[in-house]
Amino acid sequence: MAKETSKNCLVIVESPTKAKTIRKFLPKSYVVEASMGHIRDLPQSAADIPEKFKKEEWAKVGVNVDQDFEPLYVVPKGKSKVITDLKKKLAQAEILYLATDEDREGESISWHLLEVLKPKVPVKRMVFHEITKSAIEHALTDTREVDMRLVRAQETRRILDRLVGYTVSPLIWKKIAYGLSAGRVQSAGLRLIVARERERIRFRSATYWNLEAELKKSGNNGGVFSAKTIALNGKRIATTKDFDESTGKLLEKKDGEILLLESTEARRLEDALRTADYTVQSVEEKQFTQKPSIPFITSSLQQEANRKLGMSARDAMRTAQSLYEQGFITYMRTDSPNLSSEAIRGARNAVEELYGKEYLSPEPRQFTSKNKGAQEAHEAIRPAGAEFKHPRETGLTGRELALYEMIWMRTVACQMAEARKLSVSVRVEATAGKDRVTFSASGSRILFPGFLRAYVEGTDDPEASLEDREVILPEMKSGDKVSMNSIEAQSHTTKPPARFTEASLVQQLEKEGIGRPSTYASIIDTILDRGYVRKLGNALVPTFTGVAVMQLLENYFENLVNYRFTSEMESSLDEIAEGKREYLPYLKQFFLGKAGLAEQVKSQEKKINPTESRTVQLDHLKEVEVKIGRYGAYVVKPGKAGTEEIHATIPDDIAPGDLTVNQVEDLLIASEKGPQSLGKDPKSGLDVYCLSGRYGPYVQLGQVTDDQPKPRRASLLKGMDPKNIELEKALELLSLPRELGMHPDKNKPVLTNLGRFGPYVMCDGDFRSLKKDDNVFTITFDRAMELLREEKKHRRGAQSLKTIGKFEEQDIELFDGKYGMYLKWGKVNATVPKELDVEKLTLEQAIEIVKARAEVEKPSKKSRKKKK
Repeated sequence: MAKETSKNCLVIVESPTKAKTIRKFLPKSYVVEASMGHIRDLPQSAADIPEKFKKEEWAKVGVNVDQDFEPLYVVPKGKSKVITDLKKKLAQAEILYLATDEDREGESISWHLLEVLKPKVPVKRMVFHEITKSAIEHALTDTREVDMRLVRAQETRRILDRLVGYTVSPLIWKKIAYGLSAGRVQSAGLRLIVARERERIRFRSATYWNLEAELKKSGNNGGVFSAKTIALNGKRIATTKDFDESTGKLLEKKDGEILLLESTEARRLEDALRTADYTVQSVEEKQFTQKPSIPFITSSLQQEANRKLGMSARDAMRTAQSLYEQGFITYMRTDSPNLSSEAIRGARNAVEELYGKEYLSPEPRQFTSKNKGAQEAHEAIRPAGAEFKHPRETGLTGRELALYEMIWMRTVACQMAEARKLSVSVRVEATAGKDRVTFSASGSRILFPGFLRAYVEGTDDPEASLEDREVILPEMKSGDKVSMNSIEAQSHTTKPPARFTEASLVQQLEKEGIGRPSTYASIIDTILDRGYVRKLGNALVPTFTGVAVMQLLENYFENLVNYRFTSEMESSLDEIAEGKREYLPYLKQFFLGKAGLAEQVKSQEKKINPTESRTVQLDHLKEVEVKIGRYGAYVVKPGKAGTEEIHATIPDDIAPGDLTVNQVEDLLIASEKGPQSLGKDPKSGLDVYCLSGRYGPYVQLGQVTDDQPKPRRASLLKGMDPKNIELEKALELLSLPRELGMHPDKNKPVLTNLGRFGPYVMCDGDFRSLKKDDNVFTITFDRAMELLREEKKHRRGAQSLKTIGKFEEQDIELFDGKYGMYLKWGKVNATVPKELDVEKLTLEQAIEIVKARAEVEKPSKKSRKKKK
């Protein structure tokens, strides 16, 4: 416990969870309160601008460029009560401790607290990178003032982001489509994803063949192993790496002639080698060691959480934040892999206790960052404290347990002995007539597992993880005879470059110096939220809109998406944080200089042709145009003489690189022909059509008319071919929704239907997706009720956790959604501040949160008049 003091002290942190953990290590005279994150920010909308500034043009941006880039700070809705409470607590205190996070954002929060609270008592800034007894006690005795260099760096970042967003975005609205936007760092991240899609479009596949044999060593001790062809009559057989990705042809090699094995020759060899003699030509054994991975930094934690645990970057950071605030791990925003001597001792003690002394590295390992701009916290992400709490002893569950266990294992493994392995490479020659075919087989054996006992690093390539498994070959020596059990000629096709996953994108962002560890998650979230990128499985795929936005930025604002320029901006912010650079001259140069952003926008706006900007350039589709419209992407084919051009909507689930000429032709033919009747509905007498729209193919009863602007429609099920759908199946789809019966408790109908995200059952606004084995046309009432009783999962992955209680006759429910915890009260969805401990959330707090949100969503008097 910290040393008792007679003075009343107020300690301010960001979140209730952090406050609760710190409170355990402080005397009773210390009152710990939460600011609930930032208490001031730039205005988010015109409604946030104070009345006296509303007529000022610069106030719309929130930065007064003419007055040395002075930011306009406002108190966000819902934060006034927090400030009032903090002022009351401060009035009773004799010392104020600011204990926000130790990075730039935390420093900025502390500065804003000083600006708003205006304390008349001594102020001390305490920092720590873990919430443990010793760390808090040390922080209390080693306080400092708020570091204005860090504050200026954070403020400069915020101003830069606002200037880019509010200056370039309106131009994109005019030239492409309303509502689109551009961001300083996010745009460079989007460029990486679009560039990869273009590589895939330019890619030309190639086909090659080889042979794989199952061989067996002769004799009683013979074992079976697999071997593949590598050479024919001394010429190396081509593999994937030997082809040019842009042409699909063999690359010219300086290291000898390459043989492209084609199907006819491969089949001939397959037959000839069935009776061939097989002899071992060489056996090479090599011992090698493998070192453990360095401890986690922010970027590597996000990558591993995505690969091993399937977490998004945002989920990984949110979970890590919770672990830090509960005192389980050190601070999670860091690009330093350094470990303190206390941490090294803790890791080595854990190794010796769990695995024995032989598994310890001979000397303690220390790690340094390769990144010259490494900043934020001072230490790697590791279990907190001098003694690492074993995952089983934490009481954690779910994602928190999984992430803590991964951090614990990685930290412990870094102080373990290297793994020792033996690799074996065998060459076998088969002679069949004049043909000499060389086969290769590789094996590996772990001689001593070392750190592998604790941790194996994940990979973006599922097949590559097989390298960590042992492949045991039978003992052989040169001259040994082997027999052939089976042989097969195999065809292979080269694959285009893989799309980025969240893990590989974070890796590339770090490599290019785009953003900083604390911004990677927001970069990915932003480009997904704006509809510039979507997820296809685990892959990040650019949308046609994303490609169009990137074209405009590349053509007219290349520096904003230039990787080097973006990286240099980050370095400049680092220099401001270190006191090596003044923030104001930098802002003036960036925005008001001769080649500054303001001048660029002014000069380029007139040059940008809206028609060209809305046209997506795709190298593989030259005969048609792909354009961006109000409702998404569509293809345009010029009409013949005297006829209008033909338009056809491109379904959202087709990626730019996957759109083929055949698909375009099908879309245009369907659009040109117009609705083609599958037959008539026997009940209504109306024609039934199969059409294609933004969300894919669907069937429709009747045509759109003035009397029937929204005819009955139903999406096709996954796997249904719109070309081959018959009237009977279309009518079956149109029979939805089906009423299965009345809910016994709600006395409302239970329905089953198809939606954009698949088949579902619902009752009174309560939805559940059907499982894989359920059929929307045959599901029974009992089965539907069984699904409705299951824990609710929303289409964005939101999961109903519990009902907090009732307010004005309606339940307030707590959900875990894609973007964090939120409360649902009727039609109101209200985000739970991340600083609140949802486990301790009371009904009174929940009511306060939903009421504040409902107040924000109320239409203004002006909008109500318009509505009338």
